[in-house]
Amino acid sequence: MELKELQQIGKEIGFFKIEALDTAKIRLLPEVRQMCSTDKCHMYGRNWSCPPACGTLEECGADIAGYTRGIIVQTKGELEDEFDGEGMMETEALHKEHFVEMHDRLKKEFPKLLSLGAGCCTRCAKCSYPDAPCRFPEKRFSSMEAYGMLVTQVCQDNGIEYYYGPGTITYTSCFFLE
Repeated sequence: MELKELQQIGKEIGFFKIEALDTAKIRLLPEVRQMCSTDKCHMYGRNWSCPPACGTLEECGADIAGYTRGIIVQTKGELEDEFDGEGMMETEALHKEHFVEMHDRLKKEFPKLLSLGAGCCTRCAKCSYPDAPCRFPEKRFSSMEAYGMLVTQVCQDNGIEYYYGPGTITYTSCFFLE
């Protein structure tokens, strides 16, 4: 599947931007993973898709090592002002909806698809971690940050804007294709 076809699918789903991801430029940074351990999102140690359950930085690196191509996708939202929490949450929910739909469509074409989203996996209302195995391991996804990626750097390294100006918010995810 060529980039133009992937872009068409992404646009149909509702993404604002769909571009090629240069997998050779991906860097996994211990500092980003360390930010997870501060537990600001309250998911550290509570979700199969988050550290420490998603694996060490070395294991995450091994996960992406075999991929030679991918795409980066974004959802952009308009905010009433910089304190528009409702607008931020609506844009995040829309991005996650788009992300799950894109994952499900791409998985048919790319059985070894690795999807890294914005935020932890939300397939289940309550994650089974650590009491039971993941209910849907084939549908589970981690965040770019859980894998140690600094999202602003990934965007910059791929020639994609991260910030689109005042009154906007952007959520970014990526898909590794093989």
